[in-house]
Amino acid sequence: MSTIDISVYVPVIILMVLAVLIYGIALFASSLIAPKNPTELKDTPYECGEEPTGTAWSQFNVRFYVVGLIFIIFDVESVLMFPVASVFKKMHELGHGWYVFVVFVSFISVLLEGIAYCWKKGDLDWVKSYVTENKSA
Repeated sequence: MSTIDISVYVPVIILMVLAVLIYGIALFASSLIAPKNPTELKDTPYECGEEPTGTAWSQFNVRFYVVGLIFIIFDVESVLMFPVASVFKKMHELGHGWYVFVVFVSFISVLLEGIAYCWKKGDLDWVKSYVTENKSA
């Protein structure tokens, strides 16, 4: 039966306790220091110095959300290529260069297929145009 050396985890536990303490102290200090005199003007929503008009509920074009999600997906996946590129030379020296190259190219091809699919579907257009067929002929 093996024994577990807990002393290895002591620095991590100390940092976690310090993080919680610093958070608690900052939260407590801000509750003591922050002014507590709300007014009607302070409770109004702030929009770049403009006077708010109407309600906070408004129609929102879902296209912004879709384009943002597509950007995040492909941006995060493209960041995953940097570690592979940084160890490629070392893997080539070890004799695994072609394997890493094939995996890297297949990863890029999946990304390109995804971008081509989104482009063909029209999800990358800010204004989606609908083409209707002329059925009167």
